[in-house]
Amino acid sequence: MKIQTKSKKVNKAWLNDHVSDPYVKQAQKEGYRSRAAYKLKEIDEELRLVRPGQVVVDLGAAPGAWSQYLRRRFAPKAAGVGGAAVGELNGTIIALDLLDFEPIEGVHFIQGDFEDEAVLRQLEAAVGDRPVDLVVSDMAPNLSGVEITDAARIEALVELAIDFSRQHLKPEGVLVAKVFHGSGYTQLVEAFKKAFKKVKPIKPKASRDRSAETFLVGIGLK
Repeated sequence: MKIQTKSKKVNKAWLNDHVSDPYVKQAQKEGYRSRAAYKLKEIDEELRLVRPGQVVVDLGAAPGAWSQYLRRRFAPKAAGVGGAAVGELNGTIIALDLLDFEPIEGVHFIQGDFEDEAVLRQLEAAVGDRPVDLVVSDMAPNLSGVEITDAARIEALVELAIDFSRQHLKPEGVLVAKVFHGSGYTQLVEAFKKAFKKVKPIKPKASRDRSAETFLVGIGLK
């Protein structure tokens, strides 16, 4: 009974925080599918990463807020409905996630596990021989609560994103990947430094203060 009571308190506290969260309210107002859109928006506004005409791969894309943001950036003058601009799209967005999401006009979506070789082949086929300008990854594994195990799962996903970026990014291309402070963080920073000329950690204001998440940005392949 104590466990259930604690769980209910935690769920109630989360719900209260969620309902009162200014980014949640803003997302609802602007038609984004989640508050996560503002994390990418902050990173983009600081580093000026997204420009019309680019080829972008969105990993861990569901429910689609990052693809929505990218879609708006690629069609800034088009009318916006449902959180994404409609009409002519000046750019390419290829999104992938284990979960399905509601289609976004002009976004090529692949459903599957990024760790699955067959799914990776599908993604590579969608990219074709086009050099990629930007890879954004909001991927995160289902956490077990066992720090060593979770750190290994996170590290594996990020390293796959780095490997994909090495093979498909333009020489001056960029990878933005979600990571978590704690066990394994230092190793991930080092992995980024081996792959990219410039590495910048960013903790967007839209990331909750109590969250261990941060984002590593790798700029320019070595």
